Amino acid sequence: MAVYTPAGVAARRAHGRHIQLSGPWVTAREAFWIAVETLRTHKLRSFLTLLGVVIATTTLIVVMAVVNGMNTYIAEHIANLGANTFVLHQFQWAQSFDEFIKAQRRNKPIRLEDYDFLRDYLRGYQAISALAQIQPGPEARYKGTTIDEVDLMGLTPSHMDIGREKVAEGRYLSDQDNNHNAPVCFIGRDIVDKFFPGTDPLGKEIIVGGRGFRVIGVAERVGTTFGISQDNFVFIPMGTFRAYFMPRPELLVFIKAPDSKHLPELEDEVRALMRARRHVPYHEADTFGINASDTLMSVWKELTGPIFAVTIGVVAVFMVVGGIVIMNIMLASVTERTHEIGIRKSLGARRRDILWQFVIESAVMAAAGGLVGVFLAYAVTWAVAAVFTAKVPLSAVFIGLFLSAAVGLFFGIYPASKAARLDPIEALRTEN
Repeated sequence: MAVYTPAGVAARRAHGRHIQLSGPWVTAREAFWIAVETLRTHKLRSFLTLLGVVIATTTLIVVMAVVNGMNTYIAEHIANLGANTFVLHQFQWAQSFDEFIKAQRRNKPIRLEDYDFLRDYLRGYQAISALAQIQPGPEARYKGTTIDEVDLMGLTPSHMDIGREKVAEGRYLSDQDNNHNAPVCFIGRDIVDKFFPGTDPLGKEIIVGGRGFRVIGVAERVGTTFGISQDNFVFIPMGTFRAYFMPRPELLVFIKAPDSKHLPELEDEVRALMRARRHVPYHEADTFGINASDTLMSVWKELTGPIFAVTIGVVAVFMVVGGIVIMNIMLASVTERTHEIGIRKSLGARRRDILWQFVIESAVMAAAGGLVGVFLAYAVTWAVAAVFTAKVPLSAVFIGLFLSAAVGLFFGIYPASKAARLDPIEALRTEN
């Protein structure tokens, strides 16, 4: 029968604490600080050892940052048709060259009659508008100042509810302006900066394409897309556009759904109405194009997919090279510390303790290279963003650090297992 005395209980508690302190946490902590000390003591060797991991991590994060920045830029500037909005046009914008050639022979332009038909018979939309444009843009003049080319567009007044151009001064085009073919215009900030610096543009008359238009409103600044200003525009009513420039314009019809859930349903309804209006048989392709932001984004991502695939290949090569170098350094470390391993084993260290010590040490070294790669990637991304566009996603940082640590773990297994299999007697006989 066991007798429990206070001294016996204290001894057992002390023994339990000793076992706990010599467990995996102590091994991991010790391996971590050994790795840090190795990196600090042998700076040049550590740099050369981790160079492959640093380059791989930097490359991965920079490419992901550029692709992410481009995705954001395309979504905001190119594929930004408006929230829950799609465009009916003569052509599908995202299609192959062969399909486009076929569509040129088959598809008819979208006319004002098509817009009126959809406006009257389509159900469930929040807003619908039509836009027509002259290409190339005409010349604009005000007194002695001339702009060689402006983006002249005819719009239905309902485009105010869909377009990204918002009123900064004055007002937008109205139904009355459109019905009476009024010679009025709504202009962008570039027109104001060049024609009316320091003065109020409202009520002034500018000459566009040989016709006079009274300025009734000025838009907020939109910005640039790939360095091309989006504020060099003149909007006039659709009725005025038809009367002055183009009696039967080719249109883009913008349709806005109440929410994203109803967007696919509205696209299907527009497709059904247009096919019925144009008497397109069920077995033939559409004679028009329905274009949404997600369609443009999917095409863009298809284009960037091969770039990302090549990047993954380059990163994989650098990671493997870096891992092999780390493995060689760890093998050399095992040889250098054979006597130490023998001492640890003679004092009770188990195989798995030695194994985990070297595996963790290898992973910490590789993760340190990944961390350096992260900081270097941020510096490169900052430089790229100054002249182009780049934005580091948080996921890229996590992926870079995870991959670098994983490489260290994988390539550290062999040196660690070799260290763990050393015979303690033979290891103790080895001189450092």
